[in-house]
Amino acid sequence: MTPLTAAIKATGLHINRARSKIIKGLDFTVDAGRITGLLGPSGSGKTTLMRAIVGVQRITQGTVTVLGRPAGSASLRHDVGYVTQGASVYPDLSVHANVRYFGAMHGATAADTAEAIAAVGLEPLARHKAADLSGGQFSRVSLACALVAHPKLLVLDEPTVGLDPVLRAELWERFAAMAAAGTTLLVSSHVMEEASHCSSLLLLRDGLLLAQLTPAELAERGQSEDLERAFLTIIRAANRDRQERQVSS
Repeated sequence: MTPLTAAIKATGLHINRARSKIIKGLDFTVDAGRITGLLGPSGSGKTTLMRAIVGVQRITQGTVTVLGRPAGSASLRHDVGYVTQGASVYPDLSVHANVRYFGAMHGATAADTAEAIAAVGLEPLARHKAADLSGGQFSRVSLACALVAHPKLLVLDEPTVGLDPVLRAELWERFAAMAAAGTTLLVSSHVMEEASHCSSLLLLRDGLLLAQLTPAELAERGQSEDLERAFLTIIRAANRDRQERQVSS
């Protein structure tokens, strides 16, 4: 069997909501076994795109294929993990009970539960109710619930928001280890410094894909080692091109 090289493939993807065009004709491929960063300012369409990839967002036009199957296929339920910005856990259950519950849906073992809790640094709080945790700790419970299933594709919507720098660095180390073991990760962020942890970047702006490139290519194209400044340079160039086309038309 030929190994899967494309974990996600979008072709001519358009998504409209309430008469607004949220995603505007995206074409891209995400390689398997890599960390791909989905970067852009708030309102650029990152969350809508992620929802389409995991199969919970209606597509207006085009296609999204995930692990060789149409996004949202029933057969993908055990292969795709999704961590939203809002933690989706039971506040009245302990950390351990939450992770064990979600793991049971995927046939996870007690060792899998312990490993997922350890991966997000919550071992000392495993018996605490989720409701008694801080905001950052609460969001980590949700991440552990996704990790416990050992998904082939893990989609993370701004997973490091509200976390301290040490834990943020530890999570990126965990993500890198998962990718090295064959898991594909799609991680959204509006913090450009996190782009350096990714193998490939999808740069979104107003529902458009400005570029797909590596961090090194972003620095070269944006003429700055500061990736945030480089991204701003690309955005400004895209805005100038759009304005010139409008004038010429």
